Amino acid sequence: MRQEAATSRALPDGGEEPPSRAPFGLPRPVWFLGLAALLNDTASEAIYPLLPLFLTTVLGAGAFSLGVIEGGAEAANSLLKVFSGYFSDRWNRRRPIVVFGYAVAAIVRPFIAVVRSWPQLFAIRFLDRIGKGVRGAPRDAMLASWATPQTRGRVFGFERAMDHVGAVAGPSLATLFLVFYPSRYRLLFALTAIPGALAVVMVTLARERGSKARVDAPPSARVAFTAGALSRRFYSYLAVLLLFTLGNSADAFLLLRLGAVGVPVFWIPLLWASLHVVKATVSVYGGNLSDRWPRRRVIGIGWAIYALVYGGFAVATSIPALVAWFLVYGVYYGLSEGTEKALVADLAPAAVRGTAFGLYNAVLGVGALAASLAFGFVWNVAGAPAAFAMGASLALAATVVLFLVVGDRPAESGPSTLS
Repeated sequence: MRQEAATSRALPDGGEEPPSRAPFGLPRPVWFLGLAALLNDTASEAIYPLLPLFLTTVLGAGAFSLGVIEGGAEAANSLLKVFSGYFSDRWNRRRPIVVFGYAVAAIVRPFIAVVRSWPQLFAIRFLDRIGKGVRGAPRDAMLASWATPQTRGRVFGFERAMDHVGAVAGPSLATLFLVFYPSRYRLLFALTAIPGALAVVMVTLARERGSKARVDAPPSARVAFTAGALSRRFYSYLAVLLLFTLGNSADAFLLLRLGAVGVPVFWIPLLWASLHVVKATVSVYGGNLSDRWPRRRVIGIGWAIYALVYGGFAVATSIPALVAWFLVYGVYYGLSEGTEKALVADLAPAAVRGTAFGLYNAVLGVGALAASLAFGFVWNVAGAPAAFAMGASLALAATVVLFLVVGDRPAESGPSTLS
């Protein structure tokens, strides 16, 4: 790798431009954080696509229980990001919090191997998501500190792509494992301790980089700054995200639908891995595109694709059609995930980005809880097509409101803002 340049250019937020390093001109800490995401998702995604079937066939639970587990776990995850992001701003330290969050997940996740009832599974998922909640906002703030306004989309798109590469590796390894050890779910779940531990090692290697605006401010000034620094435009953006998220139920329902129409259990992890191939590929493209186009436009295209996919799941009944819609679903993720985070970084001053990412993830979590509970209820009462139609309608409404509420006026200088 090339050595760090001797000089750095000042950024609008008061920090300095991070040096460009090979490969892809990304600093080494971004690579370490990306590798941590890859390894952690290798562990978690070896389990996740099997959970709906494990829950229904082994533990004897139903769709509403799945909604409680996934919605509750994701809500805890997202709400914790508010506090972890805020305290990382207050303490001026992010990496120790990130390490702790990855460590919690790595320790508790393998205990899924010993659960005997769905409440026990809920407890493990809850603790696993607590780990994710602790690390999420500080990690995103660390990534933002290593990006310029012109490269935020690329940095967040890269991290999302690495995350999805892990989500390809995990289900692929799970499928290979089940070929040789059919139905040995519990042993598979226990083995996820290995990549989880390696993810913790990667985070410890990621050097933290502070912003001058955050480092130089006295603690009392930082507290006041946190309370009032986030703009009306930022909160308008969160309001639109909440509307979209109310229709964005847990992905486990897509897997449950595939299983319900007759997709063999053996193929579920492989389909999940294929979805993440699409996500990883499009995430890099989507991140780069959002550095050239208004981020609002890229997000809107992604949300419209989400609505189409859920509409497809509402009307399709054949396995080939549902599998096709399932893979198209990855395009929504690739365009939206990294771009949504880059827009948060655009709209938030550097000194309070931990808090901003925490609020962003809290909105996602509250919406996920409501969406998953409502989705599971509607599925039980009116059937899967009605539940998917509800999600599609809310996504379309949010896409329209996004263009009406979130304006195109730049948040800061540089081509990578809203303009």
